[in-house]
Amino acid sequence: MTERSTPNGSARDAALRDGVVTHTFSTRSFTADEQLLAWRGRVGHVVDVPPSKRQLADGFDGHIDFYGIGGLAFTDCSTDAMVLERSVARVSTDANRNIGFHMFLEGGIGNLMGMHKKRSAADPQQGIVALDLNQPFKVERRACRVLTLFVPRQIVAAGLPDVDSIHGRVVPQESQLARLILDHVAAIVREMPTLDRDSAAGAMNAGAELLIAAFREQSRLTGSSRAALQTAVMGQIRRYVEANLHRSDLTPASVVDGLCLKRSTIYRWFEHEGGLGVYIRNRRLREAADELVRYPHLQITEIAYGLGFNSTSDFSRAFRRAFEMSPQEMRERALVLQHGGVSA
Repeated sequence: MTERSTPNGSARDAALRDGVVTHTFSTRSFTADEQLLAWRGRVGHVVDVPPSKRQLADGFDGHIDFYGIGGLAFTDCSTDAMVLERSVARVSTDANRNIGFHMFLEGGIGNLMGMHKKRSAADPQQGIVALDLNQPFKVERRACRVLTLFVPRQIVAAGLPDVDSIHGRVVPQESQLARLILDHVAAIVREMPTLDRDSAAGAMNAGAELLIAAFREQSRLTGSSRAALQTAVMGQIRRYVEANLHRSDLTPASVVDGLCLKRSTIYRWFEHEGGLGVYIRNRRLREAADELVRYPHLQITEIAYGLGFNSTSDFSRAFRRAFEMSPQEMRERALVLQHGGVSA
């Protein structure tokens, strides 16, 4: 996540304090009808905040403090209820691939929707949720105070090789590591304004290590030889799928046979993805989304057949089910984003 300027003097300009980039933004200096749009403009380079008529009429209270050191960024954010969305068009347009670990001090996780899953909670669940900026998501979030640590993907992958799998996963507040992490980040918030660069970097790096450990534990990857074997094989499968995405005969059976693996074990390991077949289909759809942006003059039919779909209609239906928009709509939204606009 990176800093950007904000309109109408509503935020303090980004400043360097002992090597720490700091920035504060609040909607309170705007009129009620401007507040949600101001917030949308502030965060719109990473996520969209679709406005509601009520928010536009009644106003929106939002405040965020930002701290950045090298590749790490830490935010302390309090907002009214809102919807946050990172669409496939944005994922395929920008280069932000960090992992955002969201830690709720007040309020909690509401409805979380992504390409493969939907997680709902009648009462918001307190705890820590990981959101991968390399994957689309939509969050219906109630009023809350949330601390977020954005960690470069390569750092998370070094400690959690199957990094794609943590998208949308939740570590409950009741877990021992979650309690430790929440105490640690609460201390960071209190102390950050007075920390020098080295101390701030040390605190944020320690937080990143704790978060990676919590998600390793939540994924039952404890560092044992069995877990290491599973991680290595999962990586081998993912690389095989990526190398063969454009082959029409790529199927779960062809992957298992091609790598000489045990079918029942591999299918069980991919259960959290909806199954190996679902994983392959979703990787094809994400590649298709990237190609729609990368090759704007390539016909949708060519992209569909090139990624193993039997017909354009099959591809369009699968694409709409996954991303809630047609391939053509996605291409048009991406064009707007590439020219600096905010997708409607």
